[in-house]
Amino acid sequence: MALSKKMLTALTDQITMELSASHSYLAMAGWFESQNLPGMASWMKLQSDEERAHALKFFEFVVDRGEDVVLGPIEAPRNDFKSALDVFTQALAQEKTVTAAINGLYSIANDEGEYEAIPLVTWFINEQVEEEASVDQVVEDLRRANDDPQVLLMLDRELGARQPGA
Repeated sequence: MALSKKMLTALTDQITMELSASHSYLAMAGWFESQNLPGMASWMKLQSDEERAHALKFFEFVVDRGEDVVLGPIEAPRNDFKSALDVFTQALAQEKTVTAAINGLYSIANDEGEYEAIPLVTWFINEQVEEEASVDQVVEDLRRANDDPQVLLMLDRELGARQPGA
């Protein structure tokens, strides 16, 4: 029932990474609030909630395997952005880092014979495809907008329509 040391370390590191991503998205939401872009702020708050939920999925898996969860430190997130495009570009880079870590979890699960972890990690692999695609779409939309205030407001309203779990 116990996890290998390598798998346990990787999973607890992933929990910390997911919580860090949640913290980062909350900082991004704060920046959007300060720019009076409430729709983008709302989108980022939902993203923050989603990342915390991801951390809890990993947390529950570790606990269910009879292991102790040891959380690592979370550094202060970046909060000085130049534009909405800068924020979403940073968000995309963050998602790509998370994707690489999750892919690494899959490799560790295979190498360590931790087959019980594979369905969980596979769910996250599929989730990351969606995460990257949605953030990439916003990046592309903002690039096309080219700082046009009307398009920015339209995107703000569109992103503000996002519902939890979407």
